[in-house]
Amino acid sequence: MTQPLRPLRLVAIAGLAVSLGACGNLSRLADIGQPPEMTKIDNPTEERGYRPVSLPMPAPEVSPRHANSLWRPGARQFFKDPRAARVGDILTVNVNLQEKAQLQNNTTTSRDNSETAGLPNFLGLESGALGRVLDGVTPSTLVDAATGSQVQGKGQINRQEQITVSVAALVTQVLPNGNLVIQGRQEIRVNNEIRELIIQGIVRPQDITATNTINQTQLAEARISYGGRGQLTDVQQARWGQQIYDIIFPF
Repeated sequence: MTQPLRPLRLVAIAGLAVSLGACGNLSRLADIGQPPEMTKIDNPTEERGYRPVSLPMPAPEVSPRHANSLWRPGARQFFKDPRAARVGDILTVNVNLQEKAQLQNNTTTSRDNSETAGLPNFLGLESGALGRVLDGVTPSTLVDAATGSQVQGKGQINRQEQITVSVAALVTQVLPNGNLVIQGRQEIRVNNEIRELIIQGIVRPQDITATNTINQTQLAEARISYGGRGQLTDVQQARWGQQIYDIIFPF
């Protein structure tokens, strides 16, 4: 009974694989004949993966009151400070990344092992009952093992990246010491491809210029992501089946 069921099992497995592949591509079927939809503008604090930043803070300081004074400490204008300072304010982050890396590694290892062990005599039992049990076994060569391994690896990286763009970021949190947690997202659609830039980090209010801008080098815990999605990005990626095969296959 097991032999006739084997083809049915193969057909069931193949059908399951096809159905899983179809489910993974259903979202792409909706984009046929039209460009991919852009992400809606939502409150970043309500996103599923959003977590407020919690870092060690110094003891809070009480700022002195200045009676009958129009001047505010930290203000760069007499009546109003244009820099971002509260939750919901917007500031511009200038991103200028110019990175270049070149690495080359060669690794070669080789190892040979050999083990030999025997038991010619064992309390005289080798000629008695033990010898009859081990009939046909040579006691002097009970263990004769040899192993060998050789590994040769070669790797080379030649990478050069350059990103120059300005992104408007939103202040999502004000830490107890006055530092600002910011998050910015920018999407640009060109034909059927969406280029996406996401930036997150913590800035000091005194690092913000009078024009309400800041450089990415002044961001603490900076997270900058630049990529895309669409037809070109999809073609450049390996299929999910190949990715799973590359992960599971041990050789």
